[in-house]
Amino acid sequence: MARRIVIVGSGFSGLYSALAARRLIEQNKDRPGSAIDVVMIAPEPRLVTRPRLYEANAAGMSTPLGELLNATGVGFVRGVVDVIRTTDKQVEVVDPTGERTNLSYDRLVLAAGSRLVRPEIPGLRQHAFSIDTIAEAANLEAHLKRLAALPSSPARNTVVVCGGGFTGLELAAELPRRLRAILGMGEKARVVVVEKTDVIGPDLGENPRPVIAQALADLEVETMLGNAVVSIDKDGVMTTSGERIDAMTVVWTAGVEATPLTKQVPGDKDGRGRLIVDSDLRVPSTPDVFATGDAACARTDDKGNHTLMSCQHAIPLGRSAGHNAAADVLGMQGQPYTQPYYGTCLDLGGWGAVVCDGWDRKVLKSGGPAKEIKGWINSCVIYPPKASAEEAFAAADPALNTASVL
Repeated sequence: MARRIVIVGSGFSGLYSALAARRLIEQNKDRPGSAIDVVMIAPEPRLVTRPRLYEANAAGMSTPLGELLNATGVGFVRGVVDVIRTTDKQVEVVDPTGERTNLSYDRLVLAAGSRLVRPEIPGLRQHAFSIDTIAEAANLEAHLKRLAALPSSPARNTVVVCGGGFTGLELAAELPRRLRAILGMGEKARVVVVEKTDVIGPDLGENPRPVIAQALADLEVETMLGNAVVSIDKDGVMTTSGERIDAMTVVWTAGVEATPLTKQVPGDKDGRGRLIVDSDLRVPSTPDVFATGDAACARTDDKGNHTLMSCQHAIPLGRSAGHNAAADVLGMQGQPYTQPYYGTCLDLGGWGAVVCDGWDRKVLKSGGPAKEIKGWINSCVIYPPKASAEEAFAAADPALNTASVL
């Protein structure tokens, strides 16, 4: 009877975990005990291009995976995992009809990603939009398009973006031209970023901040720093300073946390609920479980840096997790995860972009030249390989983790 590696999630890390596991199994197909099934569980066999959900046409930001999974020998189970029983080495899967089944595993790779943090702010759940999922991003886009049919007013023409981090900045910088296209060139659109800290892009550091500030100023995007939203209603928001902003569109982007499935796996977690893993991406206290992508907190190098919740880390983490899970079942030595290079590429809408090098984010390019790099990343780098086992296995080689994409 074949042993089984179960991968929970079809995002960047889940996909590359599956491909990397199948790659190593195929390379060792003549080895005794190489009869190992690799099974992915997800609501649908598709990869949502989540880093692009701030852009227009959000509903089309996904890629079907059926042919790729078939070509590489990855099994697929359609459904949602809501229970992990590590003592029994089983997961419970709820399929689209609501039927519940159990699936056993020899090794589990948890790649179920992250979700937006939604604090208990009055009106947030009822009145705020988000771009956390493809459905939510499409819902926001449909709402923006409906605004054109309403009478012009300051509230109709105003969007409040709650959170001045990476996602909030990319969305805010993109909104002016999206709103002009929807409302008409003659309408004055207002975009306001409300950020609770005293600086814009607090997690991005000092080096790119002047570029970001200049871009927002040129785009006429307003910032309210040292402020936070305390309530949201259908007509706008109230802030901690007592200021009222009338707006028919409020978008919440402030903060993400790991999938709640991490709570069902014994092991230490970080402040965002991510499982703290060893160099093989194994959960030390639960050796049959590997965590990857946004579900994992892993050291990237020997300088004390750790992975971020981004596809830049999710893809390499997937390569390593899948490889090491398969190596473990095969009785082979794993390859420790390492990703010494880190770069940042922040889209700044019609102004351009900013590309930074290293963890201190030294600015390499900005404006139009940086936008070309961002376009290449968004349209090529983050998309999966073709439905060819040869190309897919080459893309899943963990040796690629030490390379730079910039």
